[in-house]
Amino acid sequence: MKVGIDSYCYHRLFGEVYAGQNQPDKILTFEDFLTKTETLGIDGVSLESCFIPKFDKAYLEGVKAHLDRTGLDRVYAWGHPDGLEGGKNERAFEEMIEHIEYAQQIGAPVMRVVGSSLMFRFEPHGPQLEKLTRMFSEATKIAERYGVKLAVENHIDYNSDEILQLIQGVNSPYFGVNFDSGNFLRVLDDPIQAMEKLAPYVFATHIKDLKPVKGVPVNEWYFFSCVPTGEGLIPNERLAELLSQHNYQGFLAVEVDFLHPDYTDREEEVVKQSIQALRSLTKTL
Repeated sequence: MKVGIDSYCYHRLFGEVYAGQNQPDKILTFEDFLTKTETLGIDGVSLESCFIPKFDKAYLEGVKAHLDRTGLDRVYAWGHPDGLEGGKNERAFEEMIEHIEYAQQIGAPVMRVVGSSLMFRFEPHGPQLEKLTRMFSEATKIAERYGVKLAVENHIDYNSDEILQLIQGVNSPYFGVNFDSGNFLRVLDDPIQAMEKLAPYVFATHIKDLKPVKGVPVNEWYFFSCVPTGEGLIPNERLAELLSQHNYQGFLAVEVDFLHPDYTDREEEVVKQSIQALRSLTKTL
């Protein structure tokens, strides 16, 4: 099984700094990031659209050429931070449709999409899922024409039963899951049980490992903060086994968001250590 990263690992270096985090010494450009991918020994990359500086055809064709030259598999990731806002944001839906073409232009067979976020987590889910099923059904028909599969991420919003409900509601081979192992834990849904339900539908992944932070309220999303793969609570080796059993064709993408205080400002170290850990566990599959 292949190993990669999501560009969100370096969100702080791209300039998206959470409250309580330090400003980086130097900003990372998107072009810097593409160059960095060549040094990490990875097979694939998930590119967050929020960090792509422009979307004209020539620029995106240049991105595709770079990824083709370096031989990297790719996922195009749309929707940070709030996606379709639980089905309430029609302008975001129009934007998502626009980005399907951008995904095709960089040669991405899969586009990560976001239906909601923790901002809407405590609003009633039934109406949200009904609206999102309609939106994703329409979007999937368009994506199919472009040859792009849509993969909805659990974005600290829905549990695995609700994600499965979305998948079954849309009912298309072009609509599946971007499985985020850490975000299921953050909504107190067991990642292994979630994978057992969703593995047949997984098109892409975000592989996190998380550990509680002493002194942070349990109801804060970053109570579970990121540590290197293998040092936290999530049995990612079992998740990889389940994916392998279901003939998963994508890559395991390391993602880092809010770093645990033990690793403050150490994105580079955490990413490299996590890549190595995933390499080791995939050798046993």
